[in-house]
Amino acid sequence: MMSEETKDQGRAGSTTKRIYEFIRSEDLTLGDSLPSEMELAKRLEVGRGAVREALRALEALHVIDSGNGRRARVAGIDPNALAILIDHAIRTGQVTTQQVLDVRRSIEMRAIHLAAIRRSEEEAQQIVRLAAEMMDNLPDRQILSRLDVAFHRAIGLASRNPMYDLFIGSFSAVMNESGPIGWQTRPSDEELVAIIKQHTDIAEAVRDTDPTAAEAAMSDHFDMTVRALINSGYQ
Repeated sequence: MMSEETKDQGRAGSTTKRIYEFIRSEDLTLGDSLPSEMELAKRLEVGRGAVREALRALEALHVIDSGNGRRARVAGIDPNALAILIDHAIRTGQVTTQQVLDVRRSIEMRAIHLAAIRRSEEEAQQIVRLAAEMMDNLPDRQILSRLDVAFHRAIGLASRNPMYDLFIGSFSAVMNESGPIGWQTRPSDEELVAIIKQHTDIAEAVRDTDPTAAEAAMSDHFDMTVRALINSGYQ
């Protein structure tokens, strides 16, 4: 026979799906509030405990946002939710870092093209500024790694397509782990200058609204990154 705990888990799972469907059917958008736990329980004809567990599950998935005693609200898209899945896939041996990097390359090649033609003046200045900060922080590899993540996130934002920002942001978990390794595999300042120069080339192409040059510079950057990881034995 099915235990009461298993039944409760099943009810919570079903309630999670039904609340998600409620958000869709009611055309709720970013920032809109959901009904209270009591009202949801009445509408769905389930216990408040099942509703509470379902809301926790949806919050963990970054579908809703709640806190400070207020009602749950529809959350904005969050790269961290996808980052957890990517990190989990790598750590459990379902995919390799190289495979993730291959997908990341495909996404960022298109993102840099769009960023070069869509960026605002402020966004272009931010990308150029981050590249300059990388050069200013030689040879601190930890700082360089953090600036590298910020640089690529800025490109995602400048593409003016929130999906690129979502995907590029989600790769942050991989970049935070493999990034420092990639920087450490370049023992000399000359090698560090070479990789930072690639960032400068990318930034200048975006500033000059030159998508062809931006794509070429990004391709060179990924070629060098892949070689560095392979040479380090990182999979």
